[in-house]
Amino acid sequence: MATYQEILRSAERKAHQNRVEASAMKLLLLHFADLTPTELYTSLDRTMPEENRLAFETAVRRHVEEHVPVQYLVGHVWFYGYRFLVDDRVLIPRFETEELVANVLVQYDETFGKAPVDLVDVGTGSGCLAIALAMEEPQFNVSATDISEAALAVAKENAAAIGAKVSFFAGDMLAPLQGRKFDILVSNPPYIPAGEELAAVIAGHEPDVALYGGDDGLKFYRIILAGAGAILKPKSFLAFEHGYDKAAELRKIALFHFPSARVYTLADLQGRDRMTFIVNG
Repeated sequence: MATYQEILRSAERKAHQNRVEASAMKLLLLHFADLTPTELYTSLDRTMPEENRLAFETAVRRHVEEHVPVQYLVGHVWFYGYRFLVDDRVLIPRFETEELVANVLVQYDETFGKAPVDLVDVGTGSGCLAIALAMEEPQFNVSATDISEAALAVAKENAAAIGAKVSFFAGDMLAPLQGRKFDILVSNPPYIPAGEELAAVIAGHEPDVALYGGDDGLKFYRIILAGAGAILKPKSFLAFEHGYDKAAELRKIALFHFPSARVYTLADLQGRDRMTFIVNG
C-alpha cells in the first residue's frame, strides 16, 4: 500500500510531465484525504486509505488529462474569507476580484460614510461579489442579477450557506432592475474578446456565457453604462473589473454616458489596470 508521500510524488511527476502546476496535486490530496496541511505533513509516511486514494487519482487524471479545474473537482473556492460552492454552472472567482470588493468598500466609505445604501451586482455568477459585500458591510441592501438560472441557483445556495442577505433576480443585464434605484452598481461581466484563445483548463469547462464579451470584450460594459443612468440615484458610483488592456476604452465609454462623473482606474496587486470606478454627484 502506498503512503501519502509516495502518492503525492507520483501525482507531481505526472503533473510535470503534462506541464501542469504541481501545486494543484497537493490541493487535491488535501481535499480527498480530508486532511489539513499540518495533518498531511505529519502523515506523509502513513498509508492512504484505498477509497481516498482512488478518488484522488481519479481527480488527478481529470485535472491533468481532461483539464478540469481543481476548483470544480473539490467543489469550492475561498473568496474574501468565505467558502463558495463552484461547479461548471459558474465562473470560478479569481483573486483579482477580491481586490474589487476591497476597493468598493473604500469608495463607499468616501462617498456615503456609513449611510445605508442600495447596491446591485450585475451578472453575479457564483454570487461572490454580492455575497462578500453583503457580509462585509451591514449597511448594504444587496441585489444581484444573472441571465443564467443555473448560475443563480448556485449563488442562492452560496448566500444561504454563508448567511448573506441578497435578493436575486433572473434576467439579462439591467432588465430585471427597471423601476428600482441604486446607490452602487458593481459588475465583473464577461470580458474575454470573442475568438481569443484560452487555456484548456478554462475553455470547455467554465461557462462561455460568463467568459466572452463580444468582439472587443466590452459588449456588456456598453450595455450596462448605456442603461445605468435609469437605475442609479444622482449620488452614486459604478465599479467594474475588466481586462487589463481595456481601461482607456472603458473610461471613454463611461464619460460618454456620465460626462460629469469622476472616472478613475486602479491597478491590481500585479500592477495591471483591472478596476474602473465612475463616481457621480
